[in-house]
Order: sequence, then structure tokens, then C-alpha cells
Amino acid sequence: MKKRVFSLSLLAMTAAAFISCSSNDDSADNDPNEGLYTGVLTDLTGNVITATYNDLNEKAIALKTAINTLATTPNEVNLQAVKTAWSATRAPWEQSEGFLYGPVDTGGIDPAMDTWPVDVSAMNAILNSGQQITASLIAANNEARGFHLIEFLVWGENGNKTADQLTERQLQYLQAAAVDLQNNTQILYDGWKPSGGNYSANFINAGSGSNLYPSHKAALEEIIEGLIVIADEVGNGKIEDPLNSEGGTPNAQLEESRFSNNSKLDFANNMRSIQNIYMGDFNGSDKSGITNIIGPNNAQLDAQVKSKISAAISAIEAIPNTFSDAIVNNRPAVVNAQAKVAELHLLLVSTVKPYVNSL
Repeated sequence: MKKRVFSLSLLAMTAAAFISCSSNDDSADNDPNEGLYTGVLTDLTGNVITATYNDLNEKAIALKTAINTLATTPNEVNLQAVKTAWSATRAPWEQSEGFLYGPVDTGGIDPAMDTWPVDVSAMNAILNSGQQITASLIAANNEARGFHLIEFLVWGENGNKTADQLTERQLQYLQAAAVDLQNNTQILYDGWKPSGGNYSANFINAGSGSNLYPSHKAALEEIIEGLIVIADEVGNGKIEDPLNSEGGTPNAQLEESRFSNNSKLDFANNMRSIQNIYMGDFNGSDKSGITNIIGPNNAQLDAQVKSKISAAISAIEAIPNTFSDAIVNNRPAVVNAQAKVAELHLLLVSTVKPYVNSL
């Protein structure tokens, strides 16, 4: 499965322009909840989105350091340290997939970091070329860089690669891939933080000075659409493709993060990306989120959303053994997890989105 390539921000600009032209009701001057919406957008961009990218970047730096150590001293201890660092870096990335707008979209960072599957032929061509392997060299092909290229080199096709199987050229490739990955995580963090590109300002100033979002509603619609997109992708892509390839036949070759057996955690963290935005929480920072807009006026819907998110996470985590094994030997558990994700997706589409549209 290739990572999607689309522009949420472009869709938002088109929709926002239409809203701006067709109605004046969304303007900040007419909005009695201006303070609430601004507060939520401020907290989400600072305490969830920017904080997630900061965490991602810090962990990518740690991964780069671990890989350099492995390249210097290739042994099992250092290989395991790289695996641990890769998984740690993977977590905030997957928790960012509920907000794939802004620099991650417009800068093409998503496919540069997370294209799947790996182009093993392209990788081998570089390994066999005799060229110096650098971050700029591998950046020419999204299918031979990023998380899954590192994963493939570290774990191997069958997930059991040992340190003594890593060649000198593979270690060089790993070092280049780690630099390339961290270059991109730095771009993401810098793009959102106030002292950098300050993309956050587009949301914080929605309705009063934002060139991208002429109203609070337009900004909130972008945020809700991001949640809908990742719920759909997990249920109808990441789970469905390997579970029911070619009319119901399981195919682990289509499973993302299968080399490391990190798939279930990926999926659960995708649901946590929805949870973080909805609740306004990340890494213990308890601020305002979408719940603060919906909860006071519709406690039942608010409770439903929270329950559906928790149910989806629990069902994914309850899948026995590895995902590769489960799509063959524990299909009912996988189907149940998929159903819980679908229930969350349906609620977001059928109720949460119209609620935000009506603000």
C-alpha cells in the first residue's frame, strides 16, 4: 500500500473560500464563542500538534545517534538499541497521522518519511552502485528512504536479522537514512513552532488574520477532516488490505510495519492521534480539545466519541499475537478491531462533522 498523496490544506482553502464568499455568519465579529474556539485551536496547535512534532524530532535524533553507534560497533546490543529507538520514533509519527495537513502535506514530508512498501530493488541498486551513500542521494526516491527502509535494513525480510548480517554498505545506508529522516522531522517541528515557520498561526488566528482559514469553523473543519481521514485509512486500508487481499485472502506482504511486527501499535497510535486531538492531550499535557466544544452542548455525543475511540484502541490491542499471524489464525479479532474503527469513523462522519459544520 502506498501512502496517500493528497492535500487536505488545499481542500480546506477551497472550502474556506466558498464559506467566506457565501456567508458572513462565520466571521469572528458574529461569533459569540470566539474565545472558546481560539482557545481550542491554540491549545491543539501548541500542546498537541507542535508538541507531537517536537517529540518526534527528539526521538529521531536519538535514533540517528543509535544508528551511528551501531555503525561504529555492530553488535547485538547496539542493534537492539536501534530497534528500540526506531519503535520509539515511530510512536509520535503514528500519533501525528490525525493531522496530516500543513508542512507535512505541502512539503511532501509524509511520503518522504513513510512510503510503503519499500523498493528493495532501488535500495540494492544504491548498495551495489559504489556511490557514497548520503541523505541527498537517497532522497531522490521516496520508496527507498524513511521509516520502512530503516525497518527493512534493521529487522530484515523475516524480522530476524542479526548484527553480523549487516554489511558495511548497509550500515552506511542506515546512517544516511537516519540523517534524512531527522532532516524531515526537523522540518515538521520547525514548520509549526512559533519561532520557525509558525504554521500554528494559521489556526490560532482563524477568522481574524489567517490567510488560510477565514473562520474558526473552517479551521475546525480541517481538524475534523484529518480525524476522519486517518480513521478511514486504518479501517479500510491498513487493516483491510492485508486482511482481505484479493477477495478475502490474507496477505501479510501488504501489512505496513510487518518486518518489526509493529503494526498493531501503529494502528493503536493512529487512534490515539484522534484521541489526542479530541481531548487536547499529549504526553500528560491536559489542555482543551474538540471535546470542549462539543461536550458542554451535547454531552451524549461527547461521551459517544470518547467511548468509540477507547473501544477502537482496546480492540486493536486485543488482537492476539502479531498482526501477520492474526490475519490468518485470529481473523475474528481483526474483524472486530476493524469494526470498532469503522464505528468511530462513521460517528465522525455522520455526527461530529455535521456538528462542527453547524457551528
